[in-house]
Amino acid sequence: MIAVMEDGMVRGAGEVMGSHDVRAYRRLALSIPGAVEGSHMGAPDFRVGKAMGGKIFATLAYGHKGLGTLMLSPEQQAMFVAEAPKYFSVVAGGWGKSGATLVRVDAPENVLAGALSTAFQAVVAKQAVKKSVGTKSTAKKKA
Repeated sequence: MIAVMEDGMVRGAGEVMGSHDVRAYRRLALSIPGAVEGSHMGAPDFRVGKAMGGKIFATLAYGHKGLGTLMLSPEQQAMFVAEAPKYFSVVAGGWGKSGATLVRVDAPENVLAGALSTAFQAVVAKQAVKKSVGTKSTAKKKA
């Protein structure tokens, strides 16, 4: 039996999730065209390609606990948590309020793939808005 404990740890038969779940999460993240693996504070992360800003869309900072982290919008986060609370939860603190979401890496692959794709697209969209705003500001300064 698998359980998500109050402290956010995922346990199954007294153990944290196996490395096979982490490998599936990594494989699915890297299967997104334009996704690259990096490292943040010693933990594996997954980023949109450098051409798109190199921003993090997912991490395995809690992989040893059987959890991945997704960078979603607060609205997307609310949808995932409401629709599948068994697999998704809000990261504690300010990061969670900004959309950082925990996902169990033992979730079905179609759930993980959809969530990772959503996180990737959320970061791409956010970068596009920043670039658009920056371009408009630069154009105004030149005028």
